[in-house]
Amino acid sequence: MDRGPLPTLLGYAIRRSQIAIFQDFMRSMGETGIRPAQYSILTVIARNPGLKQAEVSDSLGIERARLVLVLNELEARGLARRVLSTTDRRSHALFLTPEGERLLAELDRRVAEHEARLIAKLGQPGRRQLLDLLSRLQDD
Repeated sequence: MDRGPLPTLLGYAIRRSQIAIFQDFMRSMGETGIRPAQYSILTVIARNPGLKQAEVSDSLGIERARLVLVLNELEARGLARRVLSTTDRRSHALFLTPEGERLLAELDRRVAEHEARLIAKLGQPGRRQLLDLLSRLQDD
């Protein structure tokens, strides 16, 4: 099929790659049902216990309303919890539950295997180069 200039457009190529990477990620997560955004949120909360929702949203570039929906899902699964902030009663501090910590350890193992499959396609030098090039696109 003639896709015209699409294969030569950066956005198109990045999006196609993202789809392939996300599909492998989802296969890696298997029965856990964890999606990429959920994994990112769990990781940031684990490494920064007590962060406010707005800080997680800003850090990951997730709309605040979307973050609230994902946090609702994580709380319903018993993986994360919101606690009223002691310094700002209008906000919540975020923490993983013991079950969230246990699951994140398993997810980290699965993500390492997922990442290894990607690196096998690029090699370590290719991985470093790709990360460098992508970071340039993110700079303002």
